[in-house]
Formats: sequence, C-alpha cells, structure tokens
Amino acid sequence: MSTARIACVLVVALGGAAFSAPAQTRVLKVFISVDMEGLAGVATGSDVSASGPDYGHFRKVMAGETNAAVEGAAAAGATEFLVRDSHGGKQNLLPMDVDPRARLLRGATPGPKNMMEGIDESFEAVIFLGYHARAGTPDGILAHTSNGNVIDFSINGVSMPEAGYNALVAGRYDVPVVFVAGDQAFVDQAREMLGPVESVATKFATAGSVNSLSPAEAQRLIRLGVERALRNRSQARPYKLAPPYRMVLKVRNEKPLYAGASRTAPGESAFVHVDLFEILNAFNAMK
Repeated sequence: MSTARIACVLVVALGGAAFSAPAQTRVLKVFISVDMEGLAGVATGSDVSASGPDYGHFRKVMAGETNAAVEGAAAAGATEFLVRDSHGGKQNLLPMDVDPRARLLRGATPGPKNMMEGIDESFEAVIFLGYHARAGTPDGILAHTSNGNVIDFSINGVSMPEAGYNALVAGRYDVPVVFVAGDQAFVDQAREMLGPVESVATKFATAGSVNSLSPAEAQRLIRLGVERALRNRSQARPYKLAPPYRMVLKVRNEKPLYAGASRTAPGESAFVHVDLFEILNAFNAMK
C-alpha cells in the first residue's frame, strides 16, 4: 500500500473514532435544603405560617432565594440540583415557582433525614437557605430547634442547631456544606461549627425588630456566594463527629423514652449509639 493510501486510511479511522466517542459531561450534583425563618424580611411566625396574611409573599421570597442558589451553582458548573423543601410540613415551595433545572422534593417523609431527605453519596455539595439559629439564641430571629418543645439538643457535647445535625447527615455521606444563608445569629453558629463556610446574613435582630436586606439584594448575594462556594468546594470538608454518639435532649414537656434512652434529669434524657441515624430517630421520638 502506498504512503498516501496509508495516510488516508489513518485519517478516516481517526475521524471516525472522534465522531463515535463524544466527550461526556461531568455530573456535579448539588443538594439545596430550604427553610423559611431565615429568609430575607421574615420577622414573625405568621410570616412563615400557612394561615399568616403574608405567607404567600414569603413563599415567593423562598422561591427567589432557591432560584438564586440554583443560578449560582449552575454558573459554577453544577449540572443537577435537588431542592428539599424543609419548612414545617414541607409544602411551601410551589413547583411552578422553582427553576426548571432543579428537581423539587416536597412533603413530609418518615425517617431520620427529614430536612435532608434525598441526600446521598452522589452529591458533591450541600447548601442551606433560610435557616435560623438554635433554640435559646438571644439574638436569633425565630430561633428554635425542630419544634417549640426542644430546649437543647446536643451530640457529643455540641449544642446543635438544625444546620448542625443536618450537616452531620450530609457528612455521613462525605458531602460538605459549602454555603449557608439565614439571619446573622445563624450564620455565626454555622461558621463556628463548620469553619469559614461561604455565607450570606440576610438580616439581624435589633431592639426587638428585624433589620433585613431586601429580597432582591439577598438573592444577588446568594447567587454570587453560591457560585464562589462551588468553585472553591475542594477546600470544604464534610462535618463529622466521632462515634459513638451521645445525645442529650432537654425538653419542656417529656415524652416516653426511646428504647435504650435514659432519663438523666427532669426534662432531660440521654441516648448513646454508633449510628447517627439512630440518634436522630431517638431525637424525633422524644422531642
């Protein structure tokens, strides 16, 4: 075969190989858990209650902050998004209001994951939006832990806001929390636990009132912060505590003990287990 003929065959073969094996897009999945109390402008419980006069407005704000996070993550290369509606009965975000690139998980589900339902090891980053500080935080806005009955919930001596035990759930799958948004007291607590995580403080408490960013400005900052956080995600580390886990729960009104738990003082119980999900099952049963 001539040299020209050999060259022609090689060109055809290589060209065919190039067309038959297109480059595959790398999947980058992001999990977004969205609460309501920490949203820009929220000041009272009626703002985040279905019976409140301004609830419809704050559903829109919730969707706006969610979509800002999706936009920021997409700008950083994220390709899949799962949004977990994490407030109350988990039916606050309306599907038509959420960025169509995202999947929306709404409705209460049984089991220990709760606000983190849907998370698994396939995700690369977690985002918390609209979050609030733990129960008893003096400068927190609508501060509480899960429900109004909980005074304090600690694991291995660490007093847990909802962001704390939700970050532990993500850490169980080796997924880091890379961005948080909520009131200033929450942001301070989150950064104390998680380190210098990217954040946006949407508002702060002052003299019994709420001093807040406008929703538009909060969304702009969330979009930029999420993009920056995703681009720098290699610096983030999953939040973990070493097992066995010792839970101490303090409540206003006691409930029956979970199997294996003990009453340590009036209104206080303890439970030890090597499985984080069993700790959360005990918490959910006794809170």
